Amino acid sequence: MTSNHSLISRFPHLRQDFAASLVVFLVALPLCVGVAVASGVPAELGLVTGIVGGLVTGLMRGSSLQVSGPAAGLTVLVFEAVEEFGLPVLGVIVLLAGLLQITMGLLRLGRYFRAISVSVVEGMLAGIGLVLIAGQLYPALSTKAPDSGLGKITGLPGAFLDAFGDGDALASLAVCAGTIAVLLLWRHTPAKVRAVPGPLAAVGLATLAVLVLDLPVATVEVQGLFGAVQPPPASAFGELAGVGLLGTVVAFTLIASAESLFSAAAVDRLHSGPRTQYNRELVAQGAGNTVCGLLGALPMTAVIVRSAANVQAGARTKASRVLHGVWLLLFAALLPDVLAYIPIPALAGILIHAGAKLVPVRALAALWREHRGEALVLAVTAVSIVAVSMFEGVLIGLALAVVKTAWEASHVKLEVVDKGAGPVEAHLAGNATFLRLPKILDSLESLPQDRPVRLDLSGLHHLDHACRTALENWAARHSAAGTEPVQLVTAA
Repeated sequence: MTSNHSLISRFPHLRQDFAASLVVFLVALPLCVGVAVASGVPAELGLVTGIVGGLVTGLMRGSSLQVSGPAAGLTVLVFEAVEEFGLPVLGVIVLLAGLLQITMGLLRLGRYFRAISVSVVEGMLAGIGLVLIAGQLYPALSTKAPDSGLGKITGLPGAFLDAFGDGDALASLAVCAGTIAVLLLWRHTPAKVRAVPGPLAAVGLATLAVLVLDLPVATVEVQGLFGAVQPPPASAFGELAGVGLLGTVVAFTLIASAESLFSAAAVDRLHSGPRTQYNRELVAQGAGNTVCGLLGALPMTAVIVRSAANVQAGARTKASRVLHGVWLLLFAALLPDVLAYIPIPALAGILIHAGAKLVPVRALAALWREHRGEALVLAVTAVSIVAVSMFEGVLIGLALAVVKTAWEASHVKLEVVDKGAGPVEAHLAGNATFLRLPKILDSLESLPQDRPVRLDLSGLHHLDHACRTALENWAARHSAAGTEPVQLVTAA
């Protein structure tokens, strides 16, 4: 009795955290396996990343209720990296990304991720969502997906036409559609039924249907935990000489960090407990990725689906996410053969549903009505990721966001006062940059050539070099027409 009392006094929220950890485990299990299969790596590696997310990142300080593991948002990037460099090199990429995250956290750069345009991040997630949905429709149709994001989308009509004459493909598609239907309808079931998380229920029912009906559907290949974990060999580090690999490391680092810290901000809005310490959270994510890299596993990020489930299940401290890692470890060690019964099209359904949540259709419509520039950044980022690749798409989005901000910041007003006699007064106010130069010069060149001009620049907060040079050249041209020299008035 005394020992129970002392345990409760040391861990006053143990009961709530224990219950929440079981819910998070049941949500995380199908997602860990699904992300691994979609990434083109053994299913067990998804569980390894989930275990590390619980036992390593979960124990560290940063965001107390946020849960980490393999993320659907990195699936496309991981698949491309494995295709290009091979599975042994994936560990090197994840290891270096983790070390970079730790370095950025120690240099207190975590808070700067909050300055990244929300439209770029949402566009990134939307692009990932579109490629994820398109890519997962191929295993749902029991066929191989094309390599490029654009190829995945353009190849879909042909893949569906081929499936209509193939019984195996139709059975596979039915299992995927059934899984998505369960996920969509699960929130309408009675509260007692909803105690079982939707993803687990959907995969469980799909597995049962395949077994009972003996459907000709592909299932997960099982290697066993120790067979799947392969630390990167020394030869894999030789790939670091290539620029392509270093670019991939930077992409992993930036995308994983941005997704984790944006998730932390979202989780903070769901509870009233301690707020996220962004630099410490970045170090915690980096430590987790460093361990995942050493084990040759998938990269991790904080995952909003698991984190929200953790908060909604009543978690109070980080004990819940650590315990969820313990349950994943016990499952991977004691029941790995259960994975062999899971139908691949059911996992495809889970990821199609997750991908659809990444595409903010309603938010984009509202954004278009209120902030068209932001909506354009979001849409261009998403389309660029689909058409080119993840890394280039994000860079295009960031560049467009910077240009948009510079355009909005360079607001300038030109006021012309002509009293009919004496010099024409022209007053410039605001920020005069090269982006607004055509508009300024058009207005100045329309002034009468035969009248003296007094150009007042004292109202400008900023005048860049290109603008200053262009204004001086205009003044020289105007004065050369035989009128009095243009009088330039600058701030004192």
